[in-house]
Amino acid sequence: MSTSLPLRPELRGVEPYGAPQLDAAVQLNVNENPYGPSQLVVDDLAAALCAIGATLNRYPDREAGLLRTDLADYLGHGLDGSRVWAANGSNEVMQQVLQAFGGPGHTALSFAPTYSMYPEYARVTSTRWVTAPRSDAFEIDLGEALDSIGREQPEVILIASPNNPTGTTVEVDTLKAICAAAPGLVVVDEAYAEFRRPGTPSALALLDDYSHLAVTRTMSKAFALAGGRVGYVASSAEVVDALRVVRLPYHLSAVTQAVARVALAHRDELLARVDDLRDQRDATVSWLRSRGLRAADSDANFVLFGAFVDRRAVWQGLLDQGVLIRETGPAGWLRVSIGTLEQMEAFKDALDGVLQEEKMQ
Repeated sequence: MSTSLPLRPELRGVEPYGAPQLDAAVQLNVNENPYGPSQLVVDDLAAALCAIGATLNRYPDREAGLLRTDLADYLGHGLDGSRVWAANGSNEVMQQVLQAFGGPGHTALSFAPTYSMYPEYARVTSTRWVTAPRSDAFEIDLGEALDSIGREQPEVILIASPNNPTGTTVEVDTLKAICAAAPGLVVVDEAYAEFRRPGTPSALALLDDYSHLAVTRTMSKAFALAGGRVGYVASSAEVVDALRVVRLPYHLSAVTQAVARVALAHRDELLARVDDLRDQRDATVSWLRSRGLRAADSDANFVLFGAFVDRRAVWQGLLDQGVLIRETGPAGWLRVSIGTLEQMEAFKDALDGVLQEEKMQ
């Protein structure tokens, strides 16, 4: 990029965010649901798109009213459309949050290691970014969290639960204490909520108690709709109205809204493989530990495992055998998304081979 362009100084030399897009037979690196929609769902998607095709010369409903009502119905907890907002993936929701509540002179706080896009949202909105460390078990230490909140006085607190890349959830009592202490907005990112182990509660249950709490979700993971780019947030009507102020006009296309509504109408089918993915995840954790590796307990559709002296060599060794996973998280750790049974067998065979080579060196 030309140095003569008036680019903001903090953006100079920065590479765009994104996981490596490489040609591999087994792709387990971006936490996608490996099970695509059935022909019935595809047919209904096609019918919905045909129905709106003749009206694409007109702008979409800029409030996405029908979709927001459908999302509220899916979430339950007494929510209605006025308390739900939708956007192009939960990424756009998060950026809108920091556009509305962050910015120059404002601070966003999170707990590391966590989702690597959070500091990106902060940077592009000129929001000061700070983190407090998680424990060795990747949990939020409440004392450390409260100290950080008191010291930093953040306008926005971002908490991923289940956390990416560790898969760990946050205890409800911890969330309550953070909400009670927070001087600003608390955002609980539940992108992987549908994959939680039975009995693991959602922060949605706390919304009526804290008007400054927001819970974000996505349809990219459990709904197998990563290509649809639909994310959403549930909060108070006041928070939703603040996001409406910063949204671009007609930000959510008519096509996106229609696709999301069809997916929600077929929720039972699209979510039917979640239990299988949970079982495969837990089996993967056990298998990794049987190989003498550490594996974090996960409530998501991925597993963080390690620790390796040279994780890049392990990552490359897997890729050489056609298996692509993610080099992310704390030093020495890797993350594998949960795929089909056949994909996970390929991952295990490849990793066994890499570990054997390590022993022989």
